[in-house]
Amino acid sequence: MRLSELSELSGVTTATIKYYLREGLLPPGQRVSATQAEYDESHLRRLRLVRALLQVGRLPVATTREVLKYVDDESLGRTIRLGAALWALPHGPEPDEEAPETALARDEVERLLGRLGWTTAQEIGSLSPVHRSVVASLATLIRLGYPCEGDYLVEQAQLMHQVAVRDLDMMETYPSEAEQVEKAVASAVLYEPLLASLRRLAQEEETARRFGL
Repeated sequence: MRLSELSELSGVTTATIKYYLREGLLPPGQRVSATQAEYDESHLRRLRLVRALLQVGRLPVATTREVLKYVDDESLGRTIRLGAALWALPHGPEPDEEAPETALARDEVERLLGRLGWTTAQEIGSLSPVHRSVVASLATLIRLGYPCEGDYLVEQAQLMHQVAVRDLDMMETYPSEAEQVEKAVASAVLYEPLLASLRRLAQEEETARRFGL
């Protein structure tokens, strides 16, 4: 398809598509002449992902480019490729290493991972921005005096593991590795807010059932 067709099918203006091409967010099309190129379904897919990262995730162009660099890196194994793309997304605040609660939180996270048997997370440890975000969140709970009992954390983590299994099951229905990684990145941006909202809806429903309206 030509650029005008790509614009019509995607709902993205030709000027915006050209901007994405210049910024390296969209792969170039197949040249058919000095002034024209052909585009395919992969460009439609990429446009959806770019729009999700920029508009929903509100990522800067430079961060979006970094994420897409890993999405497109076929030299990486699937686990590293997916992990690097997800790590490049924005995460929560970094732990305050000067705060005494941080050490307590890090010990609690290590106990949690040990009880869950999540050996990969233990091996990667603080190299992972996700791991650091968990430590920072738990340190905040400790500092503010909110309960973070071990059994409760294990239960919540196990529920999240069920979600992760379902996510990867769905991801593997896509035919190519590139599409699978794109799907995982899009899910991180689009579905995490949805899951948080569903949790709040469930809390509203359970509250009404227990205590009435």
